[in-house]
Amino acid sequence: MPPQFPERFNMADYFLYRNLEEGRENKICLYYEDQTFSYGDTARMSNRVGNALRELGVEMEDRVLLVLPDCPEFVWTWFGAARIGAVITMVNPLLPAEDYKYYLDYTRARVAVIHESQLKTFNEATADATHLRAVLVVGGHEHEDVDFTNEGLLWESFDGAVLGETDECMAADTRRDDIAIWLFTSGSTGHPKGAVHLQHDLPFNTEVFAKHTIGVNEDDLTVSVPKLFFGYATGTNLLFPFAVGGATALFSERSTPEKLFEIIARYQPTILTTVPTMINSMLNAGEAARRDLSSLRFCYSAGEALPPELYQRWQQTFGVEIYDGIGSAEMFHIYITNRPGDVKPGSLGRVVEGYEARIVDAEDKKVTVGEMGTLKIKGDSAALCYWNAHEKSKETFAGDWCTTGDQFHVDKDCYYWYHGRTDDMLKVSGIFVAPSEIENCLLQHEAVLECAIIGAEAGNGLIKPKAFIVLREEFVQSPMSNDQSQLDTGTAGVSPADRGGSSTGGGGTRNDQLAEELKAFVKSHLAVYKYPRWIEFVDALPKNDRGKIDRRKLKQS
Repeated sequence: MPPQFPERFNMADYFLYRNLEEGRENKICLYYEDQTFSYGDTARMSNRVGNALRELGVEMEDRVLLVLPDCPEFVWTWFGAARIGAVITMVNPLLPAEDYKYYLDYTRARVAVIHESQLKTFNEATADATHLRAVLVVGGHEHEDVDFTNEGLLWESFDGAVLGETDECMAADTRRDDIAIWLFTSGSTGHPKGAVHLQHDLPFNTEVFAKHTIGVNEDDLTVSVPKLFFGYATGTNLLFPFAVGGATALFSERSTPEKLFEIIARYQPTILTTVPTMINSMLNAGEAARRDLSSLRFCYSAGEALPPELYQRWQQTFGVEIYDGIGSAEMFHIYITNRPGDVKPGSLGRVVEGYEARIVDAEDKKVTVGEMGTLKIKGDSAALCYWNAHEKSKETFAGDWCTTGDQFHVDKDCYYWYHGRTDDMLKVSGIFVAPSEIENCLLQHEAVLECAIIGAEAGNGLIKPKAFIVLREEFVQSPMSNDQSQLDTGTAGVSPADRGGSSTGGGGTRNDQLAEELKAFVKSHLAVYKYPRWIEFVDALPKNDRGKIDRRKLKQS
């Protein structure tokens, strides 16, 4: 039976404050650099933040904008805002001023909490922010070189606003169906939209996915590659461990393989939240096989499908299980996943109990087993709507069902297989082709480190696959003649033919030869019409702030 929540309900009580009632006041729940914080410490600081926000005029349902790296202040602000019934909005702390201007206008936030590293950028964005009353600056001191553009706006250090407040904060009288948080979409087609979630949405997914499907428990310590502003990490690296009395370790630096190995060695986490691109990077780091990841019980993977080749290499190298799944801002978190004792490599597993899934065709009719179509999902963590996007909300949220825009098929054993976003699908020779299928094939070639497939014009309005490929280091060198054995992947100052971009077999470099070899490799493994007509070797693939390959940038290149 799906979990039920009382009429009077506040998600901050569910995730944080009930730990005090259950006797965990002195248990460490948060590690950051050389600091540790107990549940009691975290509750007291969250209360102070809640009181400070009220002092600044924040009322129930007012938006509070978090622009913070992973740090204790993020945690305290998140729970402090939730406790007083404010609506939480969170964005990347490394954006340009134009993006912050959009978010301020879109959210109409009353208060923003930012890091001092973004002070000048954020100040530029506030010039016309008529709804914003105050900005709290974490680490903020006096900045004489900042010419504040909005004279009616209060700028104050986070410590100055918070530390003078009391440790007790009266919780807002919220209900389970009050608005609690907006989770932003990845913005793959225009500006990100805020998926509006209610007080019970995040706890619902926590109950059915984190607790009952994956088995997160109070002995777990979590670490994450994605940062807390991203709902995927908000769940796995803060809310899920807190909901069971566990702990999390945060770091504000950029996620790199070396940083992850360092953090794992230092804190000995039991759960790692990651994405396929980082799985690949960690596997290809120097002396990867000698790294000790034995503290990990398992890894989450989401954001994009995990190629079977990466899964198998990770298992062989580190001996740690990966549970690959799919979720979305619209549903808060993962609703289809592999799980303990039930992993089918290459698939995204089975539906989480508490959710229902349906795969439909263009006429919204259910497709047969094995047939590809659009995934629709149903469950009690679905967003109410997209804020200020009525027409798009009607397209996505129809009754109890959320249309994901993801292409899937389900096999006879009820495992779901991902084929890509609907917008990314290619129609080649009159047949739909999933870029992920070609990418997974290319990754099996010894020369390929990373790759991405997009559609490119082939003339007469026809679309054919084009591959962008990052080569493994041992295949990378300066351009050489045909009789030499190494390969060049640089694109600057090199013609398209030299990059394999329009190779037809008559080029004069080793890259031409490798491009033809890769095309033949795909032809030998997949239907011939799926092979990439062009191959462009690049130094790196562009990534968005979720760690996914940014196909829009590739299409613009």
